[in-house]
Amino acid sequence: MTTREFEIKFKKLYVPLGMYALRIVEDADVAEDLEQDAFMKVWEYIERGVEIDDFDSFAYRTLRNLCISYLRGKKEMLGEDFIPEVSEDDIDTSFRDAAIWRAIDGLPDKCREVFLLSKRDGLTNEEIAEELDISIKTVKNHMTKAFSRLREELEGGHKPFFLPFL
Repeated sequence: MTTREFEIKFKKLYVPLGMYALRIVEDADVAEDLEQDAFMKVWEYIERGVEIDDFDSFAYRTLRNLCISYLRGKKEMLGEDFIPEVSEDDIDTSFRDAAIWRAIDGLPDKCREVFLLSKRDGLTNEEIAEELDISIKTVKNHMTKAFSRLREELEGGHKPFFLPFL
């Protein structure tokens, strides 16, 4: 695998792997660190000439093992066995979550800000209008625009009404 091929795989998997790690360790900073460590380990294997048949599966397995090692260390502090089982559904969910966040990131700036204040932060239209010093009608227009664009972007069955904010 060339450096360019690795870079393409990295860009494709960066957000889904991050979401996957976040589901396991439940700490965004730790998840990001573990994800970077996983990519480094995969690259080290490639540099040593190890043949990787399925890059995606190998990257997920590497990250899962790092997450489990992290949780085992944490378990000693908490005194209980809580290492979760990770299923194929968790991998699928990480790709879905990544697609949703990419779609949200693609919204116009003000529209995204209004949408996140509403759906992520739970603010009412009135509270958003007050915070951003805009009219309630403008808030509603931004929300309508956001839902419309998200529906278009996620037309593969992922409807915005169940957006998972982690």
